[in-house]
Amino acid sequence: MRILIAEDEQRSRLGLTRMVQEIGGDCEVVAQAANGQSALDLIGSLRPDLVFIDMKMPFLDGLSVIRAARTQGLSTEFVVVSAYADFGFAQQSISLDVAGYLLKPVTREEMETVIAKVQNRLGQKSGFLAAGKAGLSSQYPDAHPLVRKALDIIEESYAVKISQKELASRLGVSAEYFSYLFAKNIQQNFSSFIRDYRIEQAKRLYQSGECERREVPYRVGFSDAKYFNKVFREVTGESPAEYLKKFPKS
Repeated sequence: MRILIAEDEQRSRLGLTRMVQEIGGDCEVVAQAANGQSALDLIGSLRPDLVFIDMKMPFLDGLSVIRAARTQGLSTEFVVVSAYADFGFAQQSISLDVAGYLLKPVTREEMETVIAKVQNRLGQKSGFLAAGKAGLSSQYPDAHPLVRKALDIIEESYAVKISQKELASRLGVSAEYFSYLFAKNIQQNFSSFIRDYRIEQAKRLYQSGECERREVPYRVGFSDAKYFNKVFREVTGESPAEYLKKFPKS
């Protein structure tokens, strides 16, 4: 597993690097970054499997780096390392689907536990691909190539804020043309498609139980649980609580 350490404090950066090296196995620190912009550049060029990232760094903070990586469609796993036990930071991290949130100083046991969790997540992704399970774009085989590319980005980045204008810019077309092309090929406008897709992912998370139920809104791109409840009812015809009665906790 290829690992990047992004931490502006040299002592902490070297300490995390040393800890990973001591754990050994298939873990390899491929690079270190002392600021957020450098971290984002290295993530884009090296495509590490895992990044341990500090919350507060120069140029770009940890959350901004993760959001940018998600928007770019990068599948790198992230573990946030912070000196602050801040609920707001933790909540935003959950919404970005990070693999872990560790408080400094990180212990050897915590490091081993979170690496094992990431290895499991990576294994699940590999199994998903090996099984040839259909992705979102494959559900629209006749769609325009630009629309299929947009669907790939949506599938990877639905948990973060993603606008039609930004997506069109990434694809090299105007927002107006992208809006026309998307609606023509999908038979649904962009905003309603994103809304429905996020709710479908929420239903999947409720059914699988792979995260705490209270975390679900943030995992699928909502920053407000009450608004999520409202949208969930609009899309499904029932509240999350009513839907959850179908899947009692074991």
